[in-house]
Formats: sequence, C-alpha cells, structure tokens
Amino acid sequence: MRMQKRKFRIGECAKHLNVERFVIRFWEKEFNLKTDRSIGGQRFYSEEDLAVFKKIKELLYQKGFTIAGARQHIFIHNESKIVASKKTNMDNLDNSKKDLLEIPDMAKKQHSHLVNQLCNLHEKLQKLKELL
Repeated sequence: MRMQKRKFRIGECAKHLNVERFVIRFWEKEFNLKTDRSIGGQRFYSEEDLAVFKKIKELLYQKGFTIAGARQHIFIHNESKIVASKKTNMDNLDNSKKDLLEIPDMAKKQHSHLVNQLCNLHEKLQKLKELL
C-alpha cells in the first residue's frame, strides 16, 4: 500500500508560511514554480513546494535577498542537487558496466565447468556401455 503525500491548498500554504495568498501566487510566478492543479484550476502544493516557499521566505525576509538574488540562489542550489544526482547516476552506470564486463569471464568459467561435467558424464556413459 502506497502512502499518498500530503497536498496543501493555497490558504493552508499561506497559513503555514504566515503570508497572504497573493504572496504565494507572486512567488510562484517570479520563481517559475510549477504546481499541481485540479481540473477546475485550483492550486495544490506538495510538502516539497512548501519547503521551497519556506526557503524563499527565509531568503527574502530574514537574509535580505532581492527577488533576483533569491531566484539565483535557489536555481544554483537546485542545479547542484541535479549535478550530484547525475554524478551518482553516472557512478551507478559505471558500476553496472563493470558488472557487465565481468559477465563474460563468469560465463567462460561456467562454460568450462559445464564442459568438464559433460566430459565426465560422457566417460561414465562409455563405461556403462562397456558393462552392458
């Protein structure tokens, strides 16, 4: 059973952040944030969206960033996460390649073992034929 992540309407999000709804709509536009919407167009925000808005509020209200500076800070932070994720994926790919390169060696060993078993069985069969 999969747990569904919590979604917030704009009013709930505004309460969590202690800002007005128009501020959230403004940030959404200024920071080019894509949110889920209902068929009727109502905004729904995820816990991750809420975390981004909290970071934006911190940058603007506590740290004194301008909108442009906060946008750049968040963009750089997200880019570094993407780069780290891509590096992890490349490392995993490299490990997979190494595993794939080892398969022919394993196959050769298994093939050799099977050939030896086949030869042993053939010898036993020959002995059985002689006894009959």
